[in-house]
Amino acid sequence: MHDMDTPSWLPSVPHNFGQAAAGTLKADEWRTMTTVYLPVALISAWGDGSPHPSVQEAAYFRSILDHTMNLVCAVSLACMRTMTTTRMELYRIFITSWVSKLKIFHPEAKDRVNFHMAIHIYDFLKLFGPVRSWWCFPFERLIGQLQRLPHNHKFGKA
Repeated sequence: MHDMDTPSWLPSVPHNFGQAAAGTLKADEWRTMTTVYLPVALISAWGDGSPHPSVQEAAYFRSILDHTMNLVCAVSLACMRTMTTTRMELYRIFITSWVSKLKIFHPEAKDRVNFHMAIHIYDFLKLFGPVRSWWCFPFERLIGQLQRLPHNHKFGKA
């Protein structure tokens, strides 16, 4: 993360990500982490040409990388500023592939309603357009700012 050059318009993540002092990432920071920094790190560690003790291990990590990239591609498509029929269809292909293979790569994973709902985002894309037009990141930021305001838990007098 420290060595990557990113465009100035890309939302940043804490420089000390992973340390307690970094705090909890907001949803928009998680999106940036997952769609920008994580793919670069995983491709360099598990992609073609990366060192592995055996061919079998290299193939295994490559299949995990491909599975993870299905989710990254789905999130990237859903977060685009404009939506087309092709993008919606690709979103559905990537997210259903990711959900259907989740138990193969992570047998301990429990079924969650969120996995089912992620597939239905396709329907919302058709109905409401790009996710950016109906996501709640601005409200999350406002709530964060309100939570940081000093207060003494006492009501004032009008």
